[in-house]
Amino acid sequence: MRYLKNVVTLQLNESVCIGCGRCVEVCPHAVFHIHHRRAVIVDRDACMECGACARNCPVDAVSVIAGVGCVTGLLNRALGRKGDCCCTEDSCC
Repeated sequence: MRYLKNVVTLQLNESVCIGCGRCVEVCPHAVFHIHHRRAVIVDRDACMECGACARNCPVDAVSVIAGVGCVTGLLNRALGRKGDCCCTEDSCC
């Protein structure tokens, strides 16, 4: 699934990262990879802003404002609520 380009709030402070890999483990869309013992963002636009990476980072190297992006719109739609959705696929909005 693709969302709008360059709108995600996801940030990674690579200098703080200890390379534990928890972000890689918990990310449902494979946004992160470990490269040279540090996490790197490989597909920022795949982030659904669920916040799992930030909640599981032991050194707070990852930040994201969970619930402000596409995931909120998709969940609201699935629950029959009104809410913004930024997906670019016709099937999701």
